[in-house]
Amino acid sequence: MSHPHPELQKPPKLAKGALRVVALGGLGEIGRNMTVFEFDGKLLIVDCGVLFPEEHQPGVDVILPDFSWIRDRLESIVGIVLTHGHEDHIGGVPYLLRERRDIPVIASRLTLALITEKLKEHQIRPVRDEVAEGDRKSFGPFDLEFLAVNHSIPDGLAVAIRTPGGTVLHTGDFKMDQFPLDKRITDLRGFARLGEEGVDLFLTDSTNAEVPGFTTSERELAPAIEKVFRTAPRRVIVSSFASHVHRIQQVLDTAHEHGRKVSFVGRSMVRNMGVAQDLGYLKVPQNLIVPLAQLEKMAPNKVTLICTGSQGEPLAALSRMANRDHKIRVGEGDTILMASSVIPGNENAISNVINGLTRWGANVVHKGNAKVHVSGHASAGELVYCYNIVKPKNVMPVHGEYRHLRANADLAISTGMDPKNVVLAEDGVVVDLQQGKATITGKVQAGNIYVDAQTVGGVTEATLKDRRTLAEEGVVTVLAIVDADSGQLADPPDFLVRGFVHEPKAFDPAIQVIEKTLAHAAREGIGDARQLEQMLARDIGRWAHKTFRRSPLVIPIVIDA
Repeated sequence: MSHPHPELQKPPKLAKGALRVVALGGLGEIGRNMTVFEFDGKLLIVDCGVLFPEEHQPGVDVILPDFSWIRDRLESIVGIVLTHGHEDHIGGVPYLLRERRDIPVIASRLTLALITEKLKEHQIRPVRDEVAEGDRKSFGPFDLEFLAVNHSIPDGLAVAIRTPGGTVLHTGDFKMDQFPLDKRITDLRGFARLGEEGVDLFLTDSTNAEVPGFTTSERELAPAIEKVFRTAPRRVIVSSFASHVHRIQQVLDTAHEHGRKVSFVGRSMVRNMGVAQDLGYLKVPQNLIVPLAQLEKMAPNKVTLICTGSQGEPLAALSRMANRDHKIRVGEGDTILMASSVIPGNENAISNVINGLTRWGANVVHKGNAKVHVSGHASAGELVYCYNIVKPKNVMPVHGEYRHLRANADLAISTGMDPKNVVLAEDGVVVDLQQGKATITGKVQAGNIYVDAQTVGGVTEATLKDRRTLAEEGVVTVLAIVDADSGQLADPPDFLVRGFVHEPKAFDPAIQVIEKTLAHAAREGIGDARQLEQMLARDIGRWAHKTFRRSPLVIPIVIDA
């Protein structure tokens, strides 16, 4: 199995007739999926998503892939294919289009509608190229064929990329539900046909590669959802991802059967469901949906609310309800149906939300105590099935943390793939496909690009380190007025302390530290205020650590008297 090594250098010039594949995101993480294909000087991009920040990244809104490798070749991009409409596949598109607005956006009908709505907020009108399963279209040297795949959002596509350098099949995010609600199953006949023709490189979704067996069908949730509606004494409040049209369809149908009216809560939910309804992906029974204001006047047992925020995000509706900070007041007899998965790493936040809602008297139904969620990704059984059908020459697991990629690689090997033909790559690793063989040839820059409100890329790892220090250790500002001639303190220094527990006189010994530092600086002939500030920050920081076992952020301000 070829692993990427830390000492990888810049890749060589692409050999004539070879196809280059570089993932700029989505390998080693669940999110910001973006893969760049290069052939004969032209680039094709598949997906461009965002990653949601973790607790150790305070103040970050989303994380983008790093575009620096393609930035000086934006004109060579022939198109960007979006496999489906989830944020971790389309969220980065506005930021890429800011750099070149007329890159054709190639996607299915629903995906295009969702990205077009999103781009309105950025005042960008995309160049749209709508495709559907069964279509075959060329963009530059890339001959693309689109195949239906089933996922937790309608209209997902896999893409086969034929080039003179070889054929690649990229599954996108997929599972093999045999009874999907929209009757649109993953096109295994298409996968098999491509297998017959010859797939040189197979990029497969690794998210559930560690889960044995087959992913349960979406239909199997119907009894649990029905039970909630049948037994709930008062309101039913459902939380789901704002893109899970099929899950929401089941909720609407069940609410309708039980004589309840429904209201959507939350901007993204209202927007996405509006789009899905306009395009006919969401079939809404007549007069079922009513405005929230009207719903509030109705009997509680005739009411259903559907809101986003099953991930315990601080601003999401559910956690705001749990904190009593939402216009919807959850109370005794309300039933909360959490119909979504848990994003890895969010377990604590979600547990807090469940506790909070339960405290107000609500009955919370979630995947831990009822069958109200199934994954959108293929489990090990389905992946093995695909390897056996496609019989690819080379495999490159995508979309997952490192352990998921590794598990997926092991599945490929278990079906008889030669380990030498299984490529375990990470973000930025360059894989060249030449004469039917995929090899790692180098590495390009692929760091985290942080979006913080209006700034893109302004926040660095150093900024985050400062923020974590501020959060955990506090901050000490030292105001020192220094006599310019003697280099000594003209007045006793002032200490302004925040987030740092201390006695009023705790910082008195630091005055000696400051005097010592200034005396040292005077001897060395250092009188520049900025240099003095750097020396003081270092020495006071050391003193604070020794004295308090704490490392606050020290901000010295030196003023010449």
